[in-house]
Amino acid sequence: MGRVSDGQLPAFDAERPDGPDAALPGRWAMLAVLCASLLLVAMDATILNVALPSLIDHMQPTPIEQLWIIDIYGLVLGGLLITCGAVSDRFGRKRLFLVGFVLFGLASVVAATAQQPWQLIAGRVLLGIGGAMVMPSTLSLIRTIFTDDHERTLAIGIWAAVAGAGACVGPVAGGVLVEHFGWSAAFWMNVPVVVVTVAAGVKLLPEYRAPQSGGLDWVSALVSIVGVVALAWGIKHVAAGSVEAMDVLTLLVALALLGLFAFRQLRSPDPLLDVRLFRNRTFLAAALATLLAMLAIGAALFLISLWLQYIHGYSPLEAGLRTIPAAIATLLGSLATPWLLRHIGVRSVLGIGLGALACGFAVLALSPEPTVYPVVALVLVTLGLGDGLAVTAAAAVMVAAVPPERAGQAGAVEETNYELGIGLGVALLGSIHARVFASHMTGLPLDGAELDTARGSVGGAAYVADQTGGAAGQQILDTARQAYDSALTTTSWISVALVGSVAVLAVVLVPRGFRATAGH
Repeated sequence: MGRVSDGQLPAFDAERPDGPDAALPGRWAMLAVLCASLLLVAMDATILNVALPSLIDHMQPTPIEQLWIIDIYGLVLGGLLITCGAVSDRFGRKRLFLVGFVLFGLASVVAATAQQPWQLIAGRVLLGIGGAMVMPSTLSLIRTIFTDDHERTLAIGIWAAVAGAGACVGPVAGGVLVEHFGWSAAFWMNVPVVVVTVAAGVKLLPEYRAPQSGGLDWVSALVSIVGVVALAWGIKHVAAGSVEAMDVLTLLVALALLGLFAFRQLRSPDPLLDVRLFRNRTFLAAALATLLAMLAIGAALFLISLWLQYIHGYSPLEAGLRTIPAAIATLLGSLATPWLLRHIGVRSVLGIGLGALACGFAVLALSPEPTVYPVVALVLVTLGLGDGLAVTAAAAVMVAAVPPERAGQAGAVEETNYELGIGLGVALLGSIHARVFASHMTGLPLDGAELDTARGSVGGAAYVADQTGGAAGQQILDTARQAYDSALTTTSWISVALVGSVAVLAVVLVPRGFRATAGH
């Protein structure tokens, strides 16, 4: 029996007078509270994409600091999700959700008041910790609140629509705030939403703890955190180009730690993560689909935001508005997924969603240079549809595959793959893009530190061009535009290969006719 906290009955308490499977009153209001929190956490993954140029002008971060400012949030969040999912199952999903969201609000103040790059990075780290406490709790609480298969699938569709649309709307909100109030407003906006959501959550949300759960295996928790972060760090530095012994050693240590974590979980009677779940072919396909789809999508949204501002000279608001096609497509795809899952099954929905992503990246890779916005708008639509269909279907599969007391684990796996995918996408594909960009920045009328700055990033090239002025400055800009388009073509082909591979794998792994229902 689930434990009762503060006199509230969990949705799966066997002693409820109306039965453990009865509909919980006020469940749609509870979903609204969870979605409000998720919207902020999802927006923070991309909101700085359009604020980055303004932030660069204010703080002058180095190219590597720019990447850390953007992707440290997702990497920290991804590293902590497994532990936070286990904590939510053991110590209370509502409790962890509320504590995490309060921390998220405090971290927003830290980030908004930062004066140096390291201070902003520290604020983003705290945001990642708070987000890691919130995100698995939202999905596991949905599993707790909605006991009917059809209602739960619809709720997950709405949840995924908010998550995907939040990531796409982030640049729009960032553009509005940056243009009128400066980059720090992107963080200040979180504070009032946190206050209102926490107040509503205290009143509305039910508490749930897994029955007969043991204590937390802190050794395994530490191993998982260090392993995931080390893996991300190693991939990031290897992708940057100059591979050193420390980079290879870090990757080996990461793989060893993750192997040790899996070994400990297999021997544990009450694991943080039941790794046996990955023996389920459909669960494995859903996890891989989420990771690789978000890796490609996260990098594309980051690179397209910079392309809109630096290559086409749009303001943050103008650039944000031009990413709206992705938000609309994500919303439509996510809301259509529950109906599609019932009528054509998981296999077909995953295949269609991942296929749409692969086609979008192929269009971007094949488009003639210079790339024009109508092509990018079409690509954004396919990215949104792919996100809405594939990621929503994957989330429904993972939640339905576990019993209620393990819902935190399912939420942690889904969110780890989602956020780590975005973080690794920016780190891996962003670093590859930077290498290709630098290799094409040749024949410039520069030397020394100015040449290094211009080759370091498109933002650096724009800054040097502005300082140089005249015909030489225009030459730097023209070269940077051509180099950026060439690098975007390269990363698009890599994305085609990644997403296409996982699409084929999903079709092979998922049985024909599989339905995302509990206990399937």
